[in-house]
Amino acid sequence: MRHLRASASSWWQHPAFARGMREMASVSPGLAAWGMMTGVAMVKSGMSTVEAVAMTLLVFAGSSQLAAMPLIAAGAPMGVILATSFCVNMRFVVFSAHMRPFLMHLPLNWRLFHGYLTADLSYVMFTRHYPQPPVNEVERREQLAYLSGGSLFNWVSWQSASLVGIAMANVIPTRWGLGFAGILALLGVGCSLASSHLRRVSAGVAGMAAVAAYALPLKLNIVVAIASAVALCLIIDASWPKAPGAPRLPA
Repeated sequence: MRHLRASASSWWQHPAFARGMREMASVSPGLAAWGMMTGVAMVKSGMSTVEAVAMTLLVFAGSSQLAAMPLIAAGAPMGVILATSFCVNMRFVVFSAHMRPFLMHLPLNWRLFHGYLTADLSYVMFTRHYPQPPVNEVERREQLAYLSGGSLFNWVSWQSASLVGIAMANVIPTRWGLGFAGILALLGVGCSLASSHLRRVSAGVAGMAAVAAYALPLKLNIVVAIASAVALCLIIDASWPKAPGAPRLPA
């Protein structure tokens, strides 16, 4: 256990840590636009500066924050806000299951730390570089260093831009179109995740369902979109012809 703690505490010294930061820096402009727009949205929805800062630091989940903002502004029941945020963030359950063999060698406090830091882009970039779990201590250190570098840069980029948005929420004119910048940032994240036919189908179905159910109150079209995409993809996956012994399609 002492060896594991020493290994975990030295991730920043590995060359892969700097590589993870450099590669995450290539997508930081999109993160900054999205984070800044989320900071503005929190204040514009009626939250105080203290509440907005606490939310961005504690929640650290841009998509669920954006989904919760109009519900908070509309005075929706707490149960609806929590259910919406839960549905939006359900993808992290899948991320967690996938990352388990990569991180289970770490102590609990380090697993919780990485669970907090890991977001969509850091997960995508990590699994793209390291599709297989480590088989020895050398690979564990390299993978952990890369994940830590990318995740920390992602966190710093998001938090700094979000805090700027909170500080300037009452100064930045609405006509600047920060909402559209956030949509573009989300679109870039979504396109990077649409790496298989099934994922592209789910994205298309979710988009059409969200538009079709747009008239529902309290932004419940988001829940309808998620449920429709998940249900259809489960049906497709179950009925898709597979060769004997072939793995199931990634959702």
